Amino acid sequence: MRKFKTERRLQRLTEAAESRQATLRLILENIHDPHNVSAIYRTCDATGVQNVGLVYTNEEFPKISRVTSSSANKWIDTQRYKSVEECCDELHKQGFKVYASTLEDNAVDFYQLDLTEPVALVVGNEHRGISDELKNLADKTFFIPMRGMVQSLNVSVASAVILYEAQRQRSLKGMYSLPSLPQKELDNLIDKWCDK
Repeated sequence: MRKFKTERRLQRLTEAAESRQATLRLILENIHDPHNVSAIYRTCDATGVQNVGLVYTNEEFPKISRVTSSSANKWIDTQRYKSVEECCDELHKQGFKVYASTLEDNAVDFYQLDLTEPVALVVGNEHRGISDELKNLADKTFFIPMRGMVQSLNVSVASAVILYEAQRQRSLKGMYSLPSLPQKELDNLIDKWCDK
């Protein structure tokens, strides 16, 4: 399908694929509002996150809005997990640290985290936050510092703050300058995108 793309379009697809961060994932646990999920996908695409994990044990899987996501979901790979344990086990086996967002006292300041290592960042349900099970399985829990009276951000906004800090750290290390995907995976991704 590449031969049917204009040179400009193929260059854009290639540049976006080469910026994808194989070692940065976002995990959504029981996010209720599909508009939030759609907005999160849009931020993932913008910051080079290729893989989003969905852990839904209390909520139905969301229907992603093409309007809210600006069709970003078609550029992102989604992994569904049956349980928190399956999700964390698989990520740990792949060499990822799992860092989960929470407001608990033992959580660390988000800006103290090294987000240049292989890391999966978890955000939880709009009302309940992350589950106790995920808190126990995560390598660390973190909070986003808040200076006002309100204690939390909307989950899509919090995801944007988290991912843009990861992008900032990775940009400083030059991690967007060279592809992080092996050449075969990169070629497969570009081919897949050319079919869309």
